[in-house]
Amino acid sequence: MGVKMTRGAYALPGTSLEYKTGTWRIQRPVHRHAPAPCHHACPAGEDAQQYLALVEDEHYREAWENLVAANPLPAVTGRVCHHPCETACNRGQYDQPIAIHNVERFLGDRALTEGWRYPVNPAPEQAPAVAVVGSGPAGCSAAYHLTRLGYRAHLYEALPMAGGLLQSALPPYRLPRDILNAELERLLATGIEFLPGKRLGRDFSLTELQSDYPAVFLAPGTQRSRQWDSGGATPRDLHVGLDLLKQWVAVGTIHTWSSAAIVGGGNTAIDLARILKHAGVSEVHVVTHHSLPGPGKAPTDVMPAIAREISQALEEGVTIHEHRGVQRLVLRGERVVGLELVHMKGLPDGNSGLRRTTFEGTETLLHVDQVIPAIGQVVDPAGLEMLLDHKPFLTADYNGRVAEHPDLFTGGDTRGDHGTVSEAIGDGRRAAEAIACLLQQLDAPATPSEQPISLSQLNLNYYEHAPRPEAPVLPVSERTGSAEVEGGLERQQVQAEGHRCLSCGNCLSCDNCWTLCPDVAVLKSVAEAADGSHYVFDYGYCKGCGLCARECPSGYIIMQAEQ
Repeated sequence: MGVKMTRGAYALPGTSLEYKTGTWRIQRPVHRHAPAPCHHACPAGEDAQQYLALVEDEHYREAWENLVAANPLPAVTGRVCHHPCETACNRGQYDQPIAIHNVERFLGDRALTEGWRYPVNPAPEQAPAVAVVGSGPAGCSAAYHLTRLGYRAHLYEALPMAGGLLQSALPPYRLPRDILNAELERLLATGIEFLPGKRLGRDFSLTELQSDYPAVFLAPGTQRSRQWDSGGATPRDLHVGLDLLKQWVAVGTIHTWSSAAIVGGGNTAIDLARILKHAGVSEVHVVTHHSLPGPGKAPTDVMPAIAREISQALEEGVTIHEHRGVQRLVLRGERVVGLELVHMKGLPDGNSGLRRTTFEGTETLLHVDQVIPAIGQVVDPAGLEMLLDHKPFLTADYNGRVAEHPDLFTGGDTRGDHGTVSEAIGDGRRAAEAIACLLQQLDAPATPSEQPISLSQLNLNYYEHAPRPEAPVLPVSERTGSAEVEGGLERQQVQAEGHRCLSCGNCLSCDNCWTLCPDVAVLKSVAEAADGSHYVFDYGYCKGCGLCARECPSGYIIMQAEQ
């Protein structure tokens, strides 16, 4: 079917339309879709620019469906993600980045309120089944995307309920359980066969899975805490950070002391520090090799915990000792009475990394009643001894394929190099796509190499400065440990964020090229053209002046040399 075109003016036969001038041209305009920085930076693979455009037009369900094509847990990630998309957002260099995670949360919550069903059909009974071990964010994502692709997913979980560490270790002030459970319930209802109480190495073996399924996705997470000591010494009553966090989430109580020091700079350390303050511990210290977040800090040197969680911990009275390490424990008998701290600095190691170095003469004494290591976890080797070979994590390629095992894939914390919820969700999606290629005997998806569009490639003359909305936050006096600390944005604020989006590298249908072309060589189509825009270049009349490319606000038009 032909596409109806319109010109800027009506031309009768015998007019200038008979005199084509395209032969004068030495360059031609072309449409070039470039990934927006938010899309390029999102570990889960979300294309925020696309759903922000739909939000601006108040097409909320379509925006949510676009979002869950990549990430099935937006009500979760909208709350707990570290949102690198916002750090990468071009708008952040113009005024303030788009509040992408707030929009994501709004869409996720609206889907729960409205009862929107995932746009997924259960796989037919004759479809191949794939085993997924672990129902944390990586496992849930893999099972969901396998279902989307037409395969049956059998989701094995050691615990009685789905969610992994989302369920067992994230405090409800960050992730309310009614939100998490509602999101998981709807996800499992897409046709995933959920098998709770089934532990790898106890109820089934990896060899059995490989004999029963054409492919296996391994996402058991990291359930074993790293060993910790200071100069070979450990206190008798040592408590590990993750275990304390799980205890508090499960039963609502936690050991308390008059003062405590947590060693580590990740989310577990910060969550536990805040919980101890809520539980009545008067002095809570966090000792970390890293620096506090702030402008001009090297990303490799900054604490890995989410910046807004660190800020809220400081508001609540937690003391953070940055660039410090534990030199030795001060014990009275076998009981901790203090820590000797030493200043540490990350110095370049010559391989784009940092080497932590202690500085003699900077020792200080910190009096505390308890020291709690929160220095990370490793994979429990039960059932995975053959693959781990005494290593703490599984290693895999971009698509999650375990080396030398074409039918085994992995993702999430199990990889070791991916420790966030959004990274785990992206791992599950890529692995599901690679498994589909394996079962169809196709090549695995290639690693993306296209670079995102930069701010300098946009025409900022068409954008006005506008403030970023701030989500409501509970006052410190009302933070109990169970009440959600951060609130969401209102509909009008979310729509305004859609309007603030610069649409980097994507056509925003502004009509500039159509109305400003001096040769009426840009035709406007009623339906979408092949490239997804509503504009077609009529090269018979285009002289290659470049005006359309210069006046394109979003960098979607570039000039190429004529061949």
